[in-house]
Amino acid sequence: MAIPSSIHNLLSGREVEWARIEFKTTWDPEASLKTICAFANDLDNWGGGYIVIGVEEKNGMPQRPLVGVSLDKVDEWQKSIFNKCKMISPDYSPIIDKQEYENKTFLVIWCPGGYGRPYAAPKTMAKDDKERIYFIRKGSITAKPSEEEMKDLFSLSNRTPFDDQVNHSAELKDISFPLIKDYLGEINSELYNQADELGLERVCRNMNLINGLPEYVKPRNVALMFFNSNPEKFFPCAQIDVVQFPDGEGGDQIIEQIFKGPLHVQLRDALRYIRNVIITEKVVKYPDRAEADRFFNYPYAAIEEALANAVYHKAYDEREL
Repeated sequence: MAIPSSIHNLLSGREVEWARIEFKTTWDPEASLKTICAFANDLDNWGGGYIVIGVEEKNGMPQRPLVGVSLDKVDEWQKSIFNKCKMISPDYSPIIDKQEYENKTFLVIWCPGGYGRPYAAPKTMAKDDKERIYFIRKGSITAKPSEEEMKDLFSLSNRTPFDDQVNHSAELKDISFPLIKDYLGEINSELYNQADELGLERVCRNMNLINGLPEYVKPRNVALMFFNSNPEKFFPCAQIDVVQFPDGEGGDQIIEQIFKGPLHVQLRDALRYIRNVIITEKVVKYPDRAEADRFFNYPYAAIEEALANAVYHKAYDEREL
């Protein structure tokens, strides 16, 4: 089964936050099972994470030259990953994908948030060690939860995050196949080349976008947020409003621009509008030197991060702007 991202994008950190990626030069069952468990617990509802095997890291960042996985280890490690993950309690199976990049082979383990959480991993790999420990992600670190975090973790077992919930008012046809293919093409996913052959339903199952019995296939909310042209049909106020106050907050004038559509599309369009229309540059030249000082009314990088966090972590089950 292919994963919805590519080794190229995981190495660049453009599509997936660095905190959701862990790089390993080799398959280390004891350490990696704890990370798989932490991603599966998904305490902050980030959508799980990825482990990339075949890449050296320093301070959480991939290092070059890339190491890769030797061909004689690929099958052995894939089998080991599959078998060792059976030691996680309750049952949890990540998705393992072999990918080629820059003439080298890599193993990518995709660990979406699980529905049986909380999950616990073995304390050690010793055969007689039956102890299981819960793990979570704290930023880019896999750690044991505090008492308060344990309470939050167990409370998750009683509810499924809204974006992972099945939407019973929608149908498979409400998911746009062209939007899925555009997205897969943008992130250079290997699934893009298989999409037409697999068809909509199988691609959606590979991407964990649908759920239900064969005779009752329903989209998850996340599928409608990203792969429906009008998500506001299912999630009122699923839009971005960019509002300017030319005369200050107490003024009588406002300039408003509204962005709708799939979440990643409206985010991209809103950021483009802010960069091209809202942000202005002031250049100050000096008579005694050639260099000029440049000032911007708003820091674009900060706005980009803040708006992305607001869009991707918004509670869409709450019907308000």
